[in-house]
Amino acid sequence: MRKVIVLSTAVVASALFAAAWASGAGRRPAAANEPVTVSQTLATTLSKARLATAKYATNLVAAKAAGYQIITKMIPDMGYHFMNPKIAGFDATRPPILVYLKHGGTWQLGALEWVFTAKPKTPPLPGARYGGFGAACHYADGTFVPAQSQEACAKTAPGTGAAFGFWHPNLITLHVWLWYPNPSGLYSGLNPLVHPFTAG
Repeated sequence: MRKVIVLSTAVVASALFAAAWASGAGRRPAAANEPVTVSQTLATTLSKARLATAKYATNLVAAKAAGYQIITKMIPDMGYHFMNPKIAGFDATRPPILVYLKHGGTWQLGALEWVFTAKPKTPPLPGARYGGFGAACHYADGTFVPAQSQEACAKTAPGTGAAFGFWHPNLITLHVWLWYPNPSGLYSGLNPLVHPFTAG
């Protein structure tokens, strides 16, 4: 019972830390008497998201067994993207994409990601900020090639020969750095701490 309480406390503390980054409070130390405003809704949602994805935090095998498949190789300052094609829409506890970092032979979950064909009219998370991913062809080994239509996709990946997987149009992206700190903010697409981790 004590282990469960300790784990729950750590999860909530991490969620509050991430929420503080999202609200801007984590960008500089607060003065001793300065209140830190954190959205209770966001903290609660992030806590649920961490509990739901904890099984994948350092276990890529479990993520693959759950249906996540590689869709990009290493993107600088971001990571490797693994997508579960059976998950659609926004559910904080069921992200369609897991973004992993690799340190030697170890995989570490860094961010959760959701994609949309248009910017949501109502932010799915308080203070959400968005990025973008251009139209592209994706292949079975994680190779992706920019292309404005599926007809422009080669049947196999240039240079590797991997089988074609799918094409998507321009997308709006929402990253949530829930498993790895990001000084650029909870919702930033890029993370300057990724390179030191993956290179070390």
